[in-house]
Amino acid sequence: MKKFKRFAWLFLLLLPLLIVSGCGKSASSSKTVKVGIMGTDEKIWNPIKTKLAKQGINIKLVTFTDYNQPNAALSNHEVDLNSFQHRYFMNTWNKAHKTHIVALANTYLAPLRLYSKKIKNVSDIKKGDQITIPNDATNEGRALHLLESAGLIKVNDKVALPTPKNITQNKLNLKITPMDAAQTPRSLSDATAAVINNEFAASAKLNAKTALAREKVNKASKPYINIIAANKSDKNNATYKKIIKAYQTEATKKNIEKAYDGLSIPAWNLKLK
Repeated sequence: MKKFKRFAWLFLLLLPLLIVSGCGKSASSSKTVKVGIMGTDEKIWNPIKTKLAKQGINIKLVTFTDYNQPNAALSNHEVDLNSFQHRYFMNTWNKAHKTHIVALANTYLAPLRLYSKKIKNVSDIKKGDQITIPNDATNEGRALHLLESAGLIKVNDKVALPTPKNITQNKLNLKITPMDAAQTPRSLSDATAAVINNEFAASAKLNAKTALAREKVNKASKPYINIIAANKSDKNNATYKKIIKAYQTEATKKNIEKAYDGLSIPAWNLKLK
């Protein structure tokens, strides 16, 4: 009996240590992954975040306000993944900054659109009108091709990513003004029209149905499909594969369509013709 009491007393002394030890083990099994996104994507990632928490993966969303920040943060290991860019942007960034960022999975395709608060049709654009476009290399080129497809200008077809210097015909003498993509919605108060990326169009509550023109969706759109990206050293990370699996679901597909009001197209199973 004395032996039993001694054992019981010892157990009570050790119980707090066993509890702390058990809690520590549980905490260490939970993995935190920082994901850099643009603010408008929170609506898409929050349900995924909740789903992954049940699998022991804690997603911490880090929001950015312009395209120059998320890749720098990824390369500096301030975030583990980012989800904001397309492959063309990533490749251009890697070359310019000597980084090693890779695409892990497709998310959605976000066609550029031409918006205006002053006119309702492309045919209403007059001589000397101002049109603003994003100034980052890839989206600037896409914007110029959109203006070309709308019949407003012609660009040198030998240049993959043209700049305003590569415009070969501008019959209306339009003032095409590159600026930070985040500022293009604000420019609508002064400019006749603006080519605006979807996340900024969504945050400015612009209606896709009122756009004057939209970028064509075809095989040429493939490099512009948005991605989840990581540093090359993490391309085979098992936890990141679980995150991708949780993202690429029917529920996320519906959420993308709802969050962007049809502006963006889920793209992991998208067939381009």
